[in-house]
Amino acid sequence: MKQQSEQSTHEASSSFLGSSWRFFIILFVLTFPGCGKEEAKPQARPAEVSVVKIEPSDTPVTFEYVAQTQSSRQVEIRARVNGFLDKRVYTEGSIVKAGDLLFLMDKKPFQAQLDDASAALAKQKAALETARLNLDRVKPLVAQNALSKKSLDDATGVYESYAAAMDQAKAQLATAEINLSYCTITSPVTGITSAALQQDGAYISAATSQLTSVAVLSPIWVNFSLSENELQTYRDQVAKKLLIPPGGGNYEIEVILVDGSVFPYKGRITFTAPLYNAQTGTFLLRVTVDNPNGTLRPNQYVRARLHGALRPNAIIVPQRAVQQGAKGHFVWVVNQENKAESRPVIVGDWYGDDWFITEGLRAGEQVVVDGGLTLQPGVAVTAKPLAAEKAAGSGGAAPISKPAKKSN
Repeated sequence: MKQQSEQSTHEASSSFLGSSWRFFIILFVLTFPGCGKEEAKPQARPAEVSVVKIEPSDTPVTFEYVAQTQSSRQVEIRARVNGFLDKRVYTEGSIVKAGDLLFLMDKKPFQAQLDDASAALAKQKAALETARLNLDRVKPLVAQNALSKKSLDDATGVYESYAAAMDQAKAQLATAEINLSYCTITSPVTGITSAALQQDGAYISAATSQLTSVAVLSPIWVNFSLSENELQTYRDQVAKKLLIPPGGGNYEIEVILVDGSVFPYKGRITFTAPLYNAQTGTFLLRVTVDNPNGTLRPNQYVRARLHGALRPNAIIVPQRAVQQGAKGHFVWVVNQENKAESRPVIVGDWYGDDWFITEGLRAGEQVVVDGGLTLQPGVAVTAKPLAAEKAAGSGGAAPISKPAKKSN
């Protein structure tokens, strides 16, 4: 009886536990009806991007370089005779014209030499006249055999000797006149003067002969240099027809001042160095520019901007459209299926806020400008044209070997 009672108790307990689990399962399903089903994922919306359409065109470009001005003629003003410096006449740092007086040296010793040379010349003239009269008397007497031929030879020799002495006296007088004129020191050119190197009253000798200098301001030279890499890149681009220089290489040069303003007078390249600089490895070019008002001064740093080159069928995209990856530069392109496609490109020079693309893009393709930072290959996109005011570049390119340097 006891065994039957225990068995009945165990069956009742099992029945109760089974009913309880079924109750809790039904309650859980009713409470969370979605747990038994896989939730439907919402459809991803296409990414919105702004694009520009590639339209190759012939594009004028400029090249810009750091340059330095130089006087087209720097003249050292030197004393040509030894003596005491009497007076500095000019104002240091002023602009003088050709022929303007700069210095006066003490003239008294040179005036004395001139007077002495004049007296010596007069003496020789008198002696020559006496010799001439004597020769004129001897000639007829010799013809009449009243005097020997030796007397004629002696008279002729004396006359010619005094004639040579008079020529010598004339030369000494001319030298004295020149030396006296050297006491008045004038400017041989129109330009700006530097500081005086000798003060009033100083004795001027060969070792201290430089008194000052005058630098011609108009025309003025603007010098800039190209590295070997820059020059080779330029030649390669011309050879590949990626760049068309102006006819005869006649670039028009603008001078950009330190404040970014453009100097009103333009210049031309008038000299190219025959050799590379051994110390810097650069190639010098010289531009000649009119500077009538003296705005530019020697040794001033400016920028030289070269106009006249053309890039045929150039492809330009805004700089922000180009991204840098592990394998180089790339852009996002919207393909015909309106999906994003990563495209590797080779970038060239800057063009204002844009970049020249030398390889990787074709005419008619749409390049993503804004909204490309989160794109993935194959992602559907909704493309809209970039606003015209945002797409417009500012023009101007940097030096050919420095595409990352933006010009103004």
